[in-house]
Amino acid sequence: MAMAMAPAVVSGERLVVFLFVARVALAAPAQLAAPLAVLAAAALAVELAVDASASASSSPLRRFRTRPGASSGILLGATTLPSVMLSRLIQLYRVLLADPNGREEYAYLEMQYWAVSVSCLGMLAFFVWHLRQSPSNGNSIASKYGLLLIILYPLAYLFHLLLKTDGGLLVMSNLVYLLCHGVAAVILIQHILEKFPSCSSFGEAILVSSGLVLYCGDMLAHTLSKMEFSISSEAFIRAPGTRSEIGTVIQGVLLGLFLLPLLYKSSLQVLAYCRKLESQRTQTVEECTQKRIDCGVFYVSLLVALLLLVPSWMRLIQGFEVHPFVWVFNYIFTDSRERLALCAYWIFVIYVSIRRFYSISKQSKTERILLRKYYHLVAVLIFSPAVIFQPDFLDLAFGAAFAVFLILEMVRVWEIYPLGHIVHQFMSAFTDHRDSEILIVSHFSLLLGCALPKWMSSGFNDRPLTPFAGILSLGIGDTMASMIGYKYGVLRWSKTGSGDTCFTPQLHKQLGKNSKLRVKPYAARGLKYGDLVQN
Repeated sequence: MAMAMAPAVVSGERLVVFLFVARVALAAPAQLAAPLAVLAAAALAVELAVDASASASSSPLRRFRTRPGASSGILLGATTLPSVMLSRLIQLYRVLLADPNGREEYAYLEMQYWAVSVSCLGMLAFFVWHLRQSPSNGNSIASKYGLLLIILYPLAYLFHLLLKTDGGLLVMSNLVYLLCHGVAAVILIQHILEKFPSCSSFGEAILVSSGLVLYCGDMLAHTLSKMEFSISSEAFIRAPGTRSEIGTVIQGVLLGLFLLPLLYKSSLQVLAYCRKLESQRTQTVEECTQKRIDCGVFYVSLLVALLLLVPSWMRLIQGFEVHPFVWVFNYIFTDSRERLALCAYWIFVIYVSIRRFYSISKQSKTERILLRKYYHLVAVLIFSPAVIFQPDFLDLAFGAAFAVFLILEMVRVWEIYPLGHIVHQFMSAFTDHRDSEILIVSHFSLLLGCALPKWMSSGFNDRPLTPFAGILSLGIGDTMASMIGYKYGVLRWSKTGSGDTCFTPQLHKQLGKNSKLRVKPYAARGLKYGDLVQN
């Protein structure tokens, strides 16, 4: 029986995740490594239970449509961020041996590690709860094992926290802080899976949800630490007081854009209510006029978020004496020929590559998967000089690029006039079978893959190659794997593998021909303007 179970349990993806988690856990203190091991075991059990129920027509998880052809990836999604945070703790601990002044930052980072672990644990409980809605799935050995580990994990943390501190109020505040992360992560992943069908696998949804919740929780902790009522309180999670201006600008802008859909939705609802009252006395507004009004609401909401709400938060956190965007302008154009030369170099490379590759996509028979990988090589050309000569400026550039991508994707999805159709037509030239009918996320994955290692290595770094990790792995490693796999790959690592090497050239050609039909704006699928926001 064990031999029969082996092919279902062991796969290439799970083996790589096991080696990664084991390497991190062996380098960490036992009190931090043990929870990671428990979390990984629970994630593996849940993944096995989900995969076993995938073929069952009665599975409650079938209502969540995941990305076609992708494995569930629950183990990878649930262990990635906790492992990265634990790696950061190990790195910071080495610095503390020489500089004990960073103990406050270490304590805060340790709490962030527990927070992201609890977020992932809550999402695992979310999957187990859905599985147990069906008796055939809920009574499986894997689901029972996963549920047991999920129950043991918070008990282990509570025991660790009670041994570490004597303050009862501090224990309660920590538990509330972690509970809020777990609940927020469950709400967010359910929203992602329901509102964006076929856009991600379960593991990718876990990774995105835990990352967003952690990012927003960090913002909340820094905000409350700056308020008067929390300064004298020792019961609340204290965020480190020192942080760079660039980090504050990036976090403020990105969080402002993440909250933009809520502001846009609220504005549309108020406008619809006013229009309903007005329609009782006048005729209905034409659809063309209504579309222009909604576009105006979007641009006004964007300006309010970026020019009013975001700068107010930045001034609270960092104490900018001028408008944050004025500070960014002065930072770029004051006493820095290297930054200006770097900007000119970026503009030249981006212009030449986009013009060349867009022309190839329209005229040539080059496969879409290979065309997309050319942009990975372009990323190496763009980012490598900046990492060497202007690392701080590259952090700011990564944040600006991610903000532009977010705005353009909102404009494309909601078909905001006049750029919505143009952006959609341009982006569709580079999509393939892995992009859904709603979102195009490939460029986000490439940018974040290059940016996150650089962002996380800022401040202190005793490993010179750490900032290059994303650029080298995605720009060179992933590109070579994809090209070689496209030309020679005919074998799968596992039945649920989703990598580029799992597809033969013939399958790539077939998918490439139909790729333009997969990504459609909302109007092309019979939906009304702004339905994504109002839903």
